[in-house]
Amino acid sequence: MTKLFLFPIILCLLWTIFLRVNGIPLTKGKTGYIYIIAISGTLIVLMTLLLWLTRVQ
Repeated sequence: MTKLFLFPIILCLLWTIFLRVNGIPLTKGKTGYIYIIAISGTLIVLMTLLLWLTRVQ
């Protein structure tokens, strides 16, 4: 479960590296960070909900 929370951190790190390599300022890449956090957050919520719904008692 904790691996799910590492996913957006790794994606943001890779996005930062991509921006630096291509000489794009971080302020112009802000939209990418928003998309990464929004999509990853949605996936984390859905996966958590699925784990909760399918848990064995």
